[in-house]
Amino acid sequence: MKYDLAIFDFDGTLADSLPFFVSVVNTLAQKHDFQPIDLREIEKFRAYDAMKMLHHVGLPLWKMPLVGRSYQALMAKSVASVPLFPGVDELLRGLATNGITIALVTSNSDSIVRQVLGEENTALIAHFHCGVSMFGKRHKLHEVLRKAHCHRSRAIYIGDEARDLEAARSEHIAFGAVSWGFNSVESLMALSPQEVFTRVEDIVARLA
Repeated sequence: MKYDLAIFDFDGTLADSLPFFVSVVNTLAQKHDFQPIDLREIEKFRAYDAMKMLHHVGLPLWKMPLVGRSYQALMAKSVASVPLFPGVDELLRGLATNGITIALVTSNSDSIVRQVLGEENTALIAHFHCGVSMFGKRHKLHEVLRKAHCHRSRAIYIGDEARDLEAARSEHIAFGAVSWGFNSVESLMALSPQEVFTRVEDIVARLA
């Protein structure tokens, strides 16, 4: 096998939460006093990394925990409207069947993650690290490696944002970019990820 440990981001990687984000972002802008976005320009924003997006809307980093809590509170009320991407059930089962340890490192809450995944998928995941700060994923990746007793050369972090890639690179583990999340696949490919996945079903084949 190419990897022994597959660590996943959640939003935009396993869960199709971009439509929900689009539906509430300007409500959050009004509540927390940052610039609303023109929803007609979503495709343009998919090329922005997190810091560029925060700068664009005038949202300081110190407000991010407040905005994050508000966002998760809204999602918790509408969790049924946040589906997994088609094929994720088979993806997780396929990795587990091939003996690959599965972990999750995400900024979303433990409760929301488990509800969206469902009991069967949740049972396949060995390590959960939820509620991670926006730029705090590197330390959680390090913790997953330690708990899984996995050398960094045998691990991969799979995500949909430049900040996910940067966290993996800082921890010296491979990064797999998905084409269906928040950041465009073109913007992620420009950062030279080790793997690029254009279909959910490609992940098992490539990792195993």
